[in-house]
Amino acid sequence: MDFGLSPKARDYLADLQEFMDSHVYPAEPVYRKWRAEAGPDNHDLPPIMEDLKAEARRRGLWNLFLPDVGGLSVTEYASLAEVTGRSPLAPQALNCSAPDTGNMEVLHMFGTPEQKKRWLEPLLDGAIRSAFAMTEPDVASSDASNIATSIVRDGDSYVINGRKWWISGAADPRCAVFILMGKTDPDGPAHRQQSMILVPRDTPGVEVVRALPVFGYQDQEGHCEITFTDVRVPAENLIAGEGDGFMIAQARLGPGRVHHCMRALGVAERALELMVQRANERIAFGKPLAAQGVVQQQIAESRLAIEQARLLVLKTAWLIDAKGTKEARTEIAAIKVAAPRAAVEVIDRAIQVHGGAGVSDDFPLALMYAHARAMRIFDGPDEVHLRSIARQEIKRQA
Repeated sequence: MDFGLSPKARDYLADLQEFMDSHVYPAEPVYRKWRAEAGPDNHDLPPIMEDLKAEARRRGLWNLFLPDVGGLSVTEYASLAEVTGRSPLAPQALNCSAPDTGNMEVLHMFGTPEQKKRWLEPLLDGAIRSAFAMTEPDVASSDASNIATSIVRDGDSYVINGRKWWISGAADPRCAVFILMGKTDPDGPAHRQQSMILVPRDTPGVEVVRALPVFGYQDQEGHCEITFTDVRVPAENLIAGEGDGFMIAQARLGPGRVHHCMRALGVAERALELMVQRANERIAFGKPLAAQGVVQQQIAESRLAIEQARLLVLKTAWLIDAKGTKEARTEIAAIKVAAPRAAVEVIDRAIQVHGGAGVSDDFPLALMYAHARAMRIFDGPDEVHLRSIARQEIKRQA
């Protein structure tokens, strides 16, 4: 396995790190101040983000998650994704934030020329945003075969009825379209019942009911509950064919999960830096916290957790590049457990070292923890991925 970067990737990485230092980190307090003054119910984009996006485009740091655009392998982009994870502003500044990245990958792989022109091109341009509508409140969505939203063919249209929630990005006024997963054949084979379809946000019958907070935090993009009542869209909005929903979902998973996990490790790295800074600055019992054995152990354990998780994610990225997502399916499941778990552990230790300050909003650790802890649930809870890993291991030795 070779995790080395090509000269092109090294250039991108150096430029990205400089961009983070000169533009992204200084923009964070400006962004937070604007959001605080606007209030939690305002989901408009703080103007500073448009400045960051313009600078990222000027530097050529735009849409690098797509190999056909940036010319980077999954392994190479992983190192960039980790750097972007260090700031909540960076992924969107580079037009590399979820759920748009996954939706763009779906349209890139499976979209018709008309779908690409109407939706993929403005997404790649950063002119609109999108959401992925799969999770439902009335069923255990960790088993995606439970998804109950109906997609019924009616002449040259499909009619959609159902209720979704935790639909990330849907509160953003720029969100123009949903990729919705629902059932077109409820009586068919378990993994051929589902389909994916494009639903413009302004279609009659689509109602964004509320934006759900995560541990009390409201994201700018929002995580929404949405009802779809007799929503009628043209038949040509179907992605691929009827019954292809699971196939599309699996194709969407591999690279996107590497991005998610490397960003989580970027958060963990920043939390570790904050932990060390705090430990060096604070005096307790006559000496810096950094000189206390128990704190040294917390720092060391955090370094081990990050390094171990990173190596597993890079191995997974390498396998995807070398053999495809099917051959890496066990590792793809494993990193979704390992990386968020490592991030949560590191952030929790950083909070502990900060004491009361760690649970306040004077430091970013509480918000970091909220997002990292939620990651152990979204995109499939840990238990689902552990089940998949165990089944593959049992099959291997049968």
